[in-house]
Parts: sequence; C-alpha cells; structure tokens
Amino acid sequence: MQKNANKLFTLAVLFPMVFFVGYAQQSNTPVHPDAQYAEAVLLNKPLEGFQGIWYANQPSSDEYVYKYSGGLGTYPSNHYPFSIYSPEVNKTFFCYGGVNEEGSLIHAVSFFDHRTKQVARPVAVLDKRTNDAHDNPVMSMDKDGYIWLFSTSHGVWRPSYIHRSVKPYDISEFKPINAVKTENGSKVPMDNFSYVQMYYQPGAGFFGLFTHYEQKELAYGSKQSRIISYMTSPDGEHWSEWKDIATIEEGHYQTSFYKNGKVATTFNHHPNIQNGSGLNYRTNLYYLETTDFGNSWQNIQGENMNLPLTAIENSALVKDYASLGLNVYINDVSFDEKGYPAILYVTSGGYEAGPSNNPRTWNLAYWTGSTWIFSEITSSDNNYDMGSIYLEADGTWRIIGPTLPGPQLFNTGGEMVMWISKDKGKTWKEEKVLTSQSEKNHSYARKPINAHADFYAFWADGHGRQPSESSLYFSTKGGKVFRLPQKMDRDMMKLKGVK
Repeated sequence: MQKNANKLFTLAVLFPMVFFVGYAQQSNTPVHPDAQYAEAVLLNKPLEGFQGIWYANQPSSDEYVYKYSGGLGTYPSNHYPFSIYSPEVNKTFFCYGGVNEEGSLIHAVSFFDHRTKQVARPVAVLDKRTNDAHDNPVMSMDKDGYIWLFSTSHGVWRPSYIHRSVKPYDISEFKPINAVKTENGSKVPMDNFSYVQMYYQPGAGFFGLFTHYEQKELAYGSKQSRIISYMTSPDGEHWSEWKDIATIEEGHYQTSFYKNGKVATTFNHHPNIQNGSGLNYRTNLYYLETTDFGNSWQNIQGENMNLPLTAIENSALVKDYASLGLNVYINDVSFDEKGYPAILYVTSGGYEAGPSNNPRTWNLAYWTGSTWIFSEITSSDNNYDMGSIYLEADGTWRIIGPTLPGPQLFNTGGEMVMWISKDKGKTWKEEKVLTSQSEKNHSYARKPINAHADFYAFWADGHGRQPSESSLYFSTKGGKVFRLPQKMDRDMMKLKGVK
C-alpha cells in the first residue's frame, strides 16, 4: 500500500498542473491526467459502502507536503448543499465525492431515514472521470420531491452535468437533463459551471450561484479570472442568461445562503499580483443580497447595486483586510430570526501551510441592523479548516468545525468541535469535542438545508500528508457522531455511534 501511495505522490509532483491525486482503498491506482478531458459516465449502480475521495492541491516541498489536502468528499465551502432534510418523507438526502477502484471521483447519493435511524446503501450516479475534488456534486430538491444532482467542473477543461431522480424521494436511478441557457438571445448547451450553490424556491424554481472563467487583460498581463455569477430556472432544464455579480481583478470565491426567499452571497477578492497568481492572496470581505430572485441586488444598507462589481472599493465591502495584509477564507453564512446575516470566516497571514502564517483566526461578522460587529471565536492551524454556522430559532448560535489540532498538525482539518454562543456571537464557548484521538484529520463540516437534529453536520476524514482511505461522518445536534460504513451487507443499516 505504501508503494502505491508513493507512486501517487510522484505523479502529483510530475503533473502539478493537470494531475490531482486520488485514492481508492482497493487498488490505489491513479486516474491518468488525460482523463480531465473525458466525458463522465452515468452509472446508476449501488456501492458496497461509503468511501470518500482523497485529494491534495499545490505540493509545497516541505514537511506539510501540500497547501491543503485530505479526505475532501464534502469540499469545498463554495459548493452547497451536500444534504437536504425532507419533512415530507422524514429523510435527509445527501451526496458526496466518492471514489472507485481506479481512484476516479464518483458522484454518490444516499439518505438517512429519521424514522428507522438507518442509512441507505449509497448509489453511484456518475463517474466524473477525474480525481479532482473541485468536481464534487451538490444537490437540490424540487417541490415534487425529485432529487437533482449538479455535477460541477474545476475550470473549463471538463464538462458539467445535471441529473434528476427518475422518481420522487428515490435515489435508485437518475436521468441526465439536457440543460440549456440563454446566450445572446439564443439557447445553447449549459455544459460547464464551477463552484455551484443551488437553491429551490417553490413557485419560482432554481436559483444557482456559480463561477465561470474568462481571460482578462489586467495591469500585470492577461490572466484567467474567476467571475462569480448567478442564474435561474423554472424547471431545471431551461436556464436564464448568466448574470455576473463581481469581476474584480483576478476574481472571487463566493459562499451563500438561502432562507425565506432571500439569497445572500459573501465573497472575497483575488488581487492582481505581479509575477504571480492572486488566487493565493484572497482578501477582503464583501456581502450582497437579493429578495426578488435576482431581479435586483442590495448591499447590507439596502442600497441597490449596479452589477457586476468591478472596483475593489465599493459599498458591498464589509471589511478591508487587504490593508491589514490578511488572507480571507470564507466558511459559511446564515441568517438570524430577523434575516440579518452572520458570516463565518478564517483569516491568516499567508497561503502556505505551517506555523509561519499563524494565527488562523476564526472570525464572525454579524449585522445588527445598523452596523457590522466583528468577533474572534478561536484559532486553528490551517487556512482550509472549514466549519458551518447555525443560527437557531431559540437564539442559540452554533458552530461545528475542526478547530482542535488533529494528528497531522498544520494540515487541513483536525478534531471536530461544537461551539456555542448565547449572545449573538459576541462570545463563544467550546461546548463539546466531537472527535478525539483520531488517526486522520476531520474536515469540511457541512450543514444540511433544513437541518434535522439527528443529521446536523456531515463531513469526511483523511490523512493530511499522504493518500489515504477516507471515511464519512455525520453528527447530531447534540454532538453524537456516526461513521458511515465502508462496507454494507444490506440496503439499509442502523449505525452505532463513534466512541
């Protein structure tokens, strides 16, 4: 096994721009770099159990090995949602980035039955023909209970796909949707999109936030910019024209939330860097929202905004971190009972892994109705330590994320911890440690849409410095943790809590 893992690492170094490391328990065989151009394969077949994708990015030639890495089946924070609770059938449906024997990324779906406390055998919907976890799927559910799977792509080099379940509330079979979008007054195939966040509003349809890539002439030459945008569809097949939100210098990462007809997006900015890429120097914090399905957008003061934003200084700016020399990594955003946003994000001194860029500070920006209040929650040891925030009806604010050091120090993830605030985020206390004495780091704790107390956060684990197996987990609102079985001998299985 170690020999095969070393082979994977060697390939990653030889092909740093086109090869993304993947790992499969059975064979550890890497996917060939040319597979990034291949068409995906529709599978619709049961899996023997839950195995997540292992992925690494940007080898660092030091003891930390990668900029970020690990079990990233629920990565990145710019993909949402991975899970949805349906009260109609009392089930939480979820998707994740799995892996097959060849190390290829598998888009898999399953569900947890809250009545029986059992998890369903996962179904492999699609072989994405890559091992880049940026291509992880997200899901949605329409008013009739059909489950939609949006298969993203990292950049323009691979196709993207949309699939819909053949039956409502059923994961056994999905069919492809030949989606089209409006472009210059014509209908063209919608076959490439990145970093998708997808929401469904009864009576209106789908609202999707995403990224597309364009070459731009900037002060320091021609560079590929990540432009954040949105699109809508009444039926999931016919999509609107793509409408840009912001295209400042080298672009942005956006993270969003939807509730009661309001969509919020919060994003950072990639500065135009001489003799380098601004992607590693993401900074600043911005916020916009819409309450009319994207017909108009406002800043937090309620002022209508002319989009796309093109200037660094604009009235959507929440805080200027560029002047402080800090990077900004946005984790999550949510609304309180008044619809005011709270943004969870990490700041650090630089992009490289290791102690030199400490502290990695977990921050909260909360809008009170008249001003932004900023507070520090805790600190961790990697820029890509990602958690989710829950603003609950009784006034409790909760964060679940890997804020304690894991076995691979300064690599992505750590031990999962639950934090609680009773004063709207001004102060926080460590309520419960969810994982401990782990062999691998836990990372990317994701909240479901309409989260049920019995399936409240969903994440994966993985070794921070070498290819490894990756297990998937979920926890209850009270902090009880369950590991999803890597092998199942029946279609529905009741789980035992992790001790």
